[in-house]
Amino acid sequence: MELTWIDVIVTLLRCVFAVVFVMNIVPLLIWAERKGAAYIQDRPGPNRAHILGIRAAGLVHTLPDVVKLITKEDIIPDHVERRFWFIAPVIAMSIALMTFAVVPWGDQILLPAGLFGLEQAKAVNLMVADIDGGLLYVLAVGSVGVYGIMLAGWASNNKFSLLGGLRSSAQMVSYELSMGLAVVAMFLCYGSVQLDEIVIKQSGNILNWGVFQGGLVGLIAFVLFWTSVFAETNRTPFDLPEGEAELVAGYHVEYSSLRFALFFMAEYAHMVVGSAVTATLFFGGYNLPFITGAMIRQNVDLVLIVLGVLGAPAFFLFAAIAWGRRQRAFYKVLKADDIRHREPIFFTVVWGALGLGHLAIAGLGVAKVVSGFALGPEIVAFLIHTNVLVAKVLIGCWIMIWARWTLPRFRYDQLMNLGWKMMLPVAVANVMFAGVMVALRPYFPWNS
Repeated sequence: MELTWIDVIVTLLRCVFAVVFVMNIVPLLIWAERKGAAYIQDRPGPNRAHILGIRAAGLVHTLPDVVKLITKEDIIPDHVERRFWFIAPVIAMSIALMTFAVVPWGDQILLPAGLFGLEQAKAVNLMVADIDGGLLYVLAVGSVGVYGIMLAGWASNNKFSLLGGLRSSAQMVSYELSMGLAVVAMFLCYGSVQLDEIVIKQSGNILNWGVFQGGLVGLIAFVLFWTSVFAETNRTPFDLPEGEAELVAGYHVEYSSLRFALFFMAEYAHMVVGSAVTATLFFGGYNLPFITGAMIRQNVDLVLIVLGVLGAPAFFLFAAIAWGRRQRAFYKVLKADDIRHREPIFFTVVWGALGLGHLAIAGLGVAKVVSGFALGPEIVAFLIHTNVLVAKVLIGCWIMIWARWTLPRFRYDQLMNLGWKMMLPVAVANVMFAGVMVALRPYFPWNS
C-alpha cells in the first residue's frame, strides 16, 4: 500500500495527540493530589501563588514547581554508574507514554472523498498503533517499565536506592502475574486481544461493559486488574519501593532536578495510562451508555442543542459561584488594591462566556452550521468520545489519590502475601471459570 502525505500527517497528529493527552492530565493530577490531600486532612492546601492575581484554586502552584525543577542544580554523585543512572528516568517516562499508543480514544473519523484531494473516503482510526494483540502490547511494554526503577536503584550505588529497586522489581513481577491472568479472563470473554475491537463490543447497552462480562468473571477480573494497577504504579498502599520511613525516598533518592521530575511525572503518567486501560477493558472506553457513535453522527444537531441547553445553566451557576467568592474571608483581609481581587471577576467572565457560547449553540443555529459541515459530525463524535474517556480516566485517577491519603501502607510481607497467596490463586480460578462460561455460552444465551 502506497504511503501518502495524508497518511504521514495523520500518523504524526495521532502521535502528538497521544502525548498531549497524557501530559496535559499530569499537571492536573499533581494539583488534584495536593488539593485532595489537603481536603482529606482538613487544611487549605496550595492557594497563594498567582499570575496577575489569578490563583485558579492553587493550580498555578504547578507552574513554579516546573520552573524550579528545570532550573534547579542537577547534582550528579561521583559514585553512580553514569550510563545507566542517566537512562533510568528516561525509560520510566518513555514506557508510560509508549503504553498509551494502543488505547483508542474514539471510534473513527471518516475523511470524505474530495477533502485534501482524496479520491475516495478514508477512515482514520483514533489510536496511534492499530495492531493485532494491542492488549498484549500493553502487558509487554508495561513489564519493561520495571527496568527504569531497577536501573535507578542499582546504578545509584546507594543501599537505600538498591533496596527500593529490589522491592519494586519483586513487587511488579508479582502483581504482573495477577494482572496478566485477569486480562486472559477478559480475552476469553471478548474473544479478541485488540483494544479497538474490545471497545466496539462494549458499545450500546451498559451491560456490554467488561465489568459485567461472564457473570462474575468481569467483576473479579476488574478487582484483580485495578489492584495490580495500584501496585504497578507504586501507589499507596503499594508504595514500598519509595517508603520514606524505611528507604528515605527509595530508588530515586540520588536524583534531583529534571531527572527526579521525570520519575515524578512518570508516576502520574502511569496513573493516566492505567486508568485509561482499565476504562477501555471494563467500562466501555470512550463509549457512552446506550449511545453509539452512529447515533451521535446521525443526530449531531440534536446532540449539540442538548449539550447547549444542559451546559449553559451549569456554566452560569459556576459564574454565580465565582462572583459570590468575593465575599469569602480570604478576599476581605486583602488590601483593596491587591491584584488577587481580579480572580472572582476573571472566572465570572470565563464561566459566563462559556454559558453564552452554549446558549449560542442551542439557540442561534450553530448546531445546524456544524451538522452541515462535511467533517462536523465526525468532529463532534470525536470530541464527545474523547471527553468521555477523559472523564473515566479522571475518575480512576481520583480513586488512586483518594486511596493514597486514606489507606495505610502495607508491610512488605503483607504486600507479597497478598500478591502470591491471595490474588494469584483467585486469578487462576477466574480464568478457569471464564473458560467454563465461554464453553457453555452456546447453550445459555444469557451468558453472552
